[in-house]
Amino acid sequence: MMGISIWQLLIILLIVVMLFGTKRLRGLGSDLGSAIAGFRKSVSEGESTAQVEPVKSELK
Repeated sequence: MMGISIWQLLIILLIVVMLFGTKRLRGLGSDLGSAIAGFRKSVSEGESTAQVEPVKSELK
């Protein structure tokens, strides 16, 4: 099985930058980062809610 060499990755990166431009790629990167941060926040809130709810039902 042959892997992708560093030169092939650089050529692909160059083509992507030429097609989309650096400003658009920077915007996509920041949007993706904020989406991942929001997902992580909602997952951690969901875990803390799941841990708190059994305790509330036991108190009733």
